Amino acid sequence: MEGSPIPVLTVPTAPYEDQRPAGGGGLRRPTGLFEGQRNYLPNFIQSVLSSIDLRDRQGCTMVVGSDGRYFSRTAIEIVVQMAAANGIGRLIIGQNGILSTPAVSCIIRKIKAAGGIILTASHCPGGPGGEFGVKFNVANGGPAPDVVSDKIYQISKTIEEYAICPDLRIDLSRLGRQEFDLENKFKPFRVEIVDPVDIYLNLLRTIFDFHAIKSLLTGPSQLKIRIDAMHGVMGPYVRKVLCDELGAPANSAINCVPLEDFGGQHPDPNLTYATTLLEAMKGGEYGFGAAFDADGDRYMILGQNGFFVSPSDSLAIIAANLSCIPYFRQMGVRGFGRSMPTSMALDRVAKSMKVPVYETPAGWRFFSNLMDSGRCNLCGEESFGTGSDHLREKDGLWAVLVWLSIIAARKQSVEEIVRDHWAKFGRHYYCRFDYEGLDPKTTYYIMRDLEALVTDKSFIGQQFAVGSHVYSVAKTDSFEYVDPVDGTVTKKQGLRIIFSDASRLIFRLSSSSGVRATLRLYAESYERDPSGHDQEPQAVLSPLIAIALKISQIHERTGRRGPTVIT
Repeated sequence: MEGSPIPVLTVPTAPYEDQRPAGGGGLRRPTGLFEGQRNYLPNFIQSVLSSIDLRDRQGCTMVVGSDGRYFSRTAIEIVVQMAAANGIGRLIIGQNGILSTPAVSCIIRKIKAAGGIILTASHCPGGPGGEFGVKFNVANGGPAPDVVSDKIYQISKTIEEYAICPDLRIDLSRLGRQEFDLENKFKPFRVEIVDPVDIYLNLLRTIFDFHAIKSLLTGPSQLKIRIDAMHGVMGPYVRKVLCDELGAPANSAINCVPLEDFGGQHPDPNLTYATTLLEAMKGGEYGFGAAFDADGDRYMILGQNGFFVSPSDSLAIIAANLSCIPYFRQMGVRGFGRSMPTSMALDRVAKSMKVPVYETPAGWRFFSNLMDSGRCNLCGEESFGTGSDHLREKDGLWAVLVWLSIIAARKQSVEEIVRDHWAKFGRHYYCRFDYEGLDPKTTYYIMRDLEALVTDKSFIGQQFAVGSHVYSVAKTDSFEYVDPVDGTVTKKQGLRIIFSDASRLIFRLSSSSGVRATLRLYAESYERDPSGHDQEPQAVLSPLIAIALKISQIHERTGRRGPTVIT
């Protein structure tokens, strides 16, 4: 803290109409928009900061992190300069700007911060031609609820100026405290650069039996693992937790250097994009494989020979084996949460354990109230996200450690654990079909017409014959959610068709990006008979998919021949 006080400037600006957070306080757009449009990023950051009541904002602590994608360092500098000018007293930032989304949630809760800003576009590609995003987490460590997102959007539509300290410069590489004297401020502004892994690792140590996991990874019957960080934020976490702390060989971890463009790949842990891991697992050398998305909240599990564990199955299997985790043995199991599109495999486990299941709209923010109120302590979504009440975010590395704990306790392979689960509870065949990059108007009219069709009373009881299969419609609705904690109602969260055999079709618009639209189609069918558990999901679900395409006319109305991604 040297020289004259740093000036605080007020810069005139004009609003943009497209800065509505897409859910959870997040704005995700092409990187070029943030980089090239005048004041596009400062406008949104000011809207976020102004959404915090002035009394709560003055002198408070906030957490800032990124997944390391292109434009993150520039954006962090702007966030720091604006936080200082807006009265924030202290910022906690990961070294080199790196902090996973779960780590941000962890630190917010640990130090009782007012909230956090995460610079990530999740699983979307990076680089100058990719996407960039800004996400706001509130004081409980979770994504901003809709009421906060709405407030941010309203401010963004009328913004006339923003406050900034353009001369303030920080060194993101140097661990420790940096202080700055600002004009007209009684107290110095403080920035603390922290190791991105340490605080989060300390939390994990209180949840898991690290000795048991280390024995699994290093003992005489060592489980060989392959972990793909996909050049996102998780590289330092994988190396420090799984290799340094738990003893996995250094060559177990691949793609662990965070890159601004993620090596030119989609940092999306699924069978479409995590092909490097999939090919390695198919060779049979490794017994356990996992991949993470760019910001570390999503994950994929593979067994030996590339055996794929669907996210919905993973959630149900974790629920059925929580007794393997010291945290749950101590805390007990109060209830489960799943997003509506997620398969109902979790519900069968919950019924056997006599605990409730809360069915919410897609989006992790809907689980926060449930966990804060003590109603549930395990939640998950079909979009490769699972977590518990240790945080208020989904947590990819936590889920991997749960799986390793289950393997250590049961002394079975991934495939054996999954097949035992199917034998006990039955198998839920499940697929999601994403039609990405669609014209928003086209998708609006598809959903409007589809809603009119399926919610008409005459649709109930209709039968659809596809080959030897006959499906009878038992129930339809446009899903709406009433929060059991505060009574908040969230409407139009997807169209559901439930057939008499409990098969389901779901149609939903994704709100993750505001430029082009993504229409998602989900199909689910249940098979109790173990002799029917070895079929390919798409083959089993093809009659349902044929029905969905017939009634929605997706291909005809979009000009597409098929989905962009199938998971």
